[in-house]
Amino acid sequence: MQLKFDTHGNEKQKECWRKWADKTTTEINYGGAKGGAKSYTGAALIFSSAFMYPGTHWFIARNKLSDLVRFTIPTINEFFANSGIDMSKHIKFNGQYNIYECDNKSKVFLLDAAYMPSDPLYMRFGSMQFTGGWGEEVGEWDEAADMNLQAGIGRWKNDDYNLPPKYLRTCNPSKNFMYRNVYKPFREGLLKDYQCFIQALPQDNKMLPSGYIEQLQRILSANEKRRLLHGDWEYDDDPAALIQYDKILDVFTNTHVPEGSKRITCDVARLGGDKIVIIEWDGFRGKVKHYQKQTLEITGGLLEDARYRLGIGNSDVLVDEDGMGGGIIDFLKFRGFVNNSSPLPSPIGPRDASGNPIKENFDNLKSQCYFRLADRINKNGIYLQCESEQVKQWIIEELEQVKQKTLDSDLKKGVVPKDKVKELLGRSPDFADTIMMREWFELKPKIGFRAAQY
Repeated sequence: MQLKFDTHGNEKQKECWRKWADKTTTEINYGGAKGGAKSYTGAALIFSSAFMYPGTHWFIARNKLSDLVRFTIPTINEFFANSGIDMSKHIKFNGQYNIYECDNKSKVFLLDAAYMPSDPLYMRFGSMQFTGGWGEEVGEWDEAADMNLQAGIGRWKNDDYNLPPKYLRTCNPSKNFMYRNVYKPFREGLLKDYQCFIQALPQDNKMLPSGYIEQLQRILSANEKRRLLHGDWEYDDDPAALIQYDKILDVFTNTHVPEGSKRITCDVARLGGDKIVIIEWDGFRGKVKHYQKQTLEITGGLLEDARYRLGIGNSDVLVDEDGMGGGIIDFLKFRGFVNNSSPLPSPIGPRDASGNPIKENFDNLKSQCYFRLADRINKNGIYLQCESEQVKQWIIEELEQVKQKTLDSDLKKGVVPKDKVKELLGRSPDFADTIMMREWFELKPKIGFRAAQY
């Protein structure tokens, strides 16, 4: 069977095909705006390879399988029609297992890359073996899903055909792991030899319907135009965001942050939660640890171990008092953080005529601490060490959601409440909250404290 593929003068598509065909580039990152022919290119590369190399296995993955069905499969069918592939003769779709089966024994698997609480480490991808694959709209995924899918590439008949483990990723500009791992190194000239980034814009696609770009110009907001029309990865996504994205990334490399007072902050798993987050602080250098939900006794033991390790007193340990944290505080007499309590006078804030600190214009203590944290991060004043890349990704995602609740200057300043953030993330922002609590110690509250009895 002879396949036909006409780029119609799309030079970015041609470049992508050349990178797919060479022996050096194994990670091809293609995209950067709407209408750049990303999906058509992905379908063409995967199915052309499947027909060219009998018995090989390929995948097409998207965050939701339903999106593959609704948006990607129509593009696949379009490629079949344009390429002269008679589906009745050469390929069939197994809807039960979501597999395209070619007449030469090659297979193309449709995969769901969404986060599942039952599979937080994406173990479902662990035993899969592929020749190559395509990640569609990978900006919608967790980085862990991307890494686990990549681990399965190059494991099926690659040696038989002398094929390198090819992985195509298509996406639009977004501030996530693709920005961090691909666009930023591309911008700085630091991509590895096996990587490439091809920015496909709607102007490159000669097959777009007439009036498409003009339609985008009319309907998109200013920021959306920058991102989806012009492929600008440096867009200001949300004016309400308190922390600059690049500064969030910097918290993991700010090794210059000095040592200081030893502290511990802790967010205890609530009813329905699954994580305990404990951060051991040396000044604003924090070691982030997390544990699966435990009994109060075991959680208390984890905190006591950390306290002895740092050589600090109970007054240097701060636990979120909401939910299950109250039990820990009652048991071990640590200090408690009450999110909705009143803001505290700041040692560097405004003062009255007598020189006494004035409470700042925040709706509660949590907002006050988050605004202080945002300022500190934007000034490169925090360094965090994490147990894993997954924890780092969770922290990045959660700090991205630290946003001002309203931009009306006449109202008290506040941050978007936890329930709204939880809706967006699909989980509670436990890591960000535990980082935020470190600011409480800088406010030096005058609170009575009863020492634990031993």
